[in-house]
Amino acid sequence: MVIVMNRFHLNAGAGEAFESRWRERRSYLKTVPGFIRFRLLKLDDTHYSSYGEWESESAFDAWTRSEAFRKAHGQGVPPGALAEGPKLECWEVVLDEA
Repeated sequence: MVIVMNRFHLNAGAGEAFESRWRERRSYLKTVPGFIRFRLLKLDDTHYSSYGEWESESAFDAWTRSEAFRKAHGQGVPPGALAEGPKLECWEVVLDEA
């Protein structure tokens, strides 16, 4: 399993519009083989992370090359929301205790 996270640093006051965009978007994730779970995480009013669980790195890679990915990401982030570009991190799960 892999965890894929995008870290977002927002401009002050952009959090509400940023969250709304995520809530209202069409994600298409549930149609993609290998997708497990998605969460949007909030540290404070200007720091967020998207969190995705995938069965494998190849499943995530296939998603990034799919038409569903282009449709989902074509909705974009609200203009002026980002203080800097998102930072992608891909983590391999080496221990998973439930």
